[in-house]
Amino acid sequence: MSDIQPAKRAEVSVWNSGKNKFLARPLLYLVLIFGAVLMVTPFVWMVSTSLKGEGAVFEYPPKVIPNPLHYDNYKQAWTTLPIGIAYLNSLKIAVIVTAGSLLTCSMAGYAFAKMQFVGQKFLFMLMLATMMIPGQVTLIPMFMWFSKINWVNTHWPLIIPPVLSNAFGVFLLRQYMSSIPKELEDAGRVDGLNPWQIYWKIVLPNCKPALAALGIFTLMGNWNNFLTPLIYLDDQKKFTLPLIIASFQGLYSTDWPLLMAASCISLIPVLIVYIFAQRYFIEGITLSGMKG
Repeated sequence: MSDIQPAKRAEVSVWNSGKNKFLARPLLYLVLIFGAVLMVTPFVWMVSTSLKGEGAVFEYPPKVIPNPLHYDNYKQAWTTLPIGIAYLNSLKIAVIVTAGSLLTCSMAGYAFAKMQFVGQKFLFMLMLATMMIPGQVTLIPMFMWFSKINWVNTHWPLIIPPVLSNAFGVFLLRQYMSSIPKELEDAGRVDGLNPWQIYWKIVLPNCKPALAALGIFTLMGNWNNFLTPLIYLDDQKKFTLPLIIASFQGLYSTDWPLLMAASCISLIPVLIVYIFAQRYFIEGITLSGMKG
């Protein structure tokens, strides 16, 4: 009897675990579907509103697929304000900042992860501490400084600070580079490579997932940046897309179809980049926190 009783318990335990798994999987799918619907609903509403007439925006019950479809909203949004110029301005700023941030953050991350120097840990902790300072705190001092060097109403305040002070990017790449085996560097030194060549030829090519993740974060952050351009830019020809899109909102009324059409136009580059770099993005976020 003593041998039979544990066997029955084991059988019941296996059955219960299988039952729990059978119930947990549909529940997990329901939660994921609910979350996906919540995430997609604003996007669907934006696209739907961009194709509606001005009087059909707030009709009840709301129609997901409007009838008729007003495709001319996109043409009108493009021609009403200089969206084309703002598009080029945002593209220029986002590309320069992204490329510059990837270079500076990868160099700093390599120094913190693979090199030894006096005060290394202190400087790294000091850099991380800057992430706790809200950006709004530095707005007035930065504006006063840039006004003294005549950078107000130019794109330089939107480019230089993000390239030279991206603490999150340094942290992300430092974490990822710490997971790269040291044997690869030793093999490079045996072949006669100096530290710069090891960084450029060995470490950097192995950081593609983390670089892709940081690139997407940086591109999206600068593409959607509204506050900084609002403070520094006065000339409409130098406006970025968020400022131009905000111009569709008036003091007493808002042209919602044109506003949503302009928003849809602004999303195209970000969606394209994310679709092609999604695999690297997820891999970089997952692996960068595996080793401290």
